[in-house]
Amino acid sequence: MQKIPQWADVILVPLISLLLAAIISALVILAIGQDPLEAIKLMVIGALGSTYGWGYTLYYATNFIFTGLAVSVAFHAKLFNIGGEGQAMIGGLGVAIAALYIPFPHWSIALLVCTCSAAIFGALWGYLPAILQAKRGSHIVITTIMFNFIAAGLLNYVLVNVMRPPKSMDPATALFPPTTHLPTLHDMLLPLGINFSRTAPANITLIIALIAALFVWLLIWKTRLGYSIRSFGQSGSAAKYAGINPVKITVITMLVSGGLAGMMSINTTMGEAERLILNAPEGAGFIGIAVALMGRSHPFGVVLASLLFGFLYQGGAELSMWMAIPRELIVVIQALVILFTGALDNMVRMPIEAFFSAIRKSEGAK
Repeated sequence: MQKIPQWADVILVPLISLLLAAIISALVILAIGQDPLEAIKLMVIGALGSTYGWGYTLYYATNFIFTGLAVSVAFHAKLFNIGGEGQAMIGGLGVAIAALYIPFPHWSIALLVCTCSAAIFGALWGYLPAILQAKRGSHIVITTIMFNFIAAGLLNYVLVNVMRPPKSMDPATALFPPTTHLPTLHDMLLPLGINFSRTAPANITLIIALIAALFVWLLIWKTRLGYSIRSFGQSGSAAKYAGINPVKITVITMLVSGGLAGMMSINTTMGEAERLILNAPEGAGFIGIAVALMGRSHPFGVVLASLLFGFLYQGGAELSMWMAIPRELIVVIQALVILFTGALDNMVRMPIEAFFSAIRKSEGAK
């Protein structure tokens, strides 16, 4: 029997965790002499009070959906993929190669090909740690962390020595051709009579991210492969006894996970920068871990958690701009949310479990 109802696990536990994080954050803001209520108001207005704010909130959320889904897929097989950052970097390399060297006639074809290229490059970067774990017993956490550094070094070398335009001092590729530029939400919503911000970076990649969430839901809960992944995650020995090949499941899971992380680069490289730059993921690969934890590794939960972190990123940027609050404190507030929704999850869960257990005992005594 489940210790707490499903709705409590999905809604109540994260909600209380967020409330605790908000209280601690308010105390921190109060301690530096600022008004917490004014700070919250400014964050809400900055992130949600205009189409410009919404554009940045949805842009960040799109990144987190991809990386959160990547971590979630790995979680279901009890694999801790911390390599989303590196996989997104290498995915961006795949996007840049396709966008710069294939003469696309239209952005729609470019989007399809570059999405596949990003997924393949990201999947290949996830394949190497998977093989090391499945064949050699190397721990997936260690190898994926190390591969983040290798990806950063490789990308730095390529941008400086191979793909940098002549006479350019910037470690970045040339701008992608106009036929690869993706429509923004402004372009998509204007025919519907909605005047969305022209300068906001949110683009059609948001739709791709939502389709990816649907794909993950279908894969994990509606396919034989998904059942094998979940079975392997619940008990590797039992899954092996049932005929599930642990090497095959480990490799396939990490291929899917790496591919999803690599697809994040469509948003940052093709949608926003329109060229490949250093550190394009900007930490989204690591935020994906918190997103997956908070979303309970379910695609719907991941989407909601991504929106929350998108709000924190954009609202935090507005907060540091318009109030005398250092940018580092915004990172502290984000870290508190991660702390309470991830590392301190049991601190919230245990009292709730005790509460529902007491309810069941009282109902059983009647």
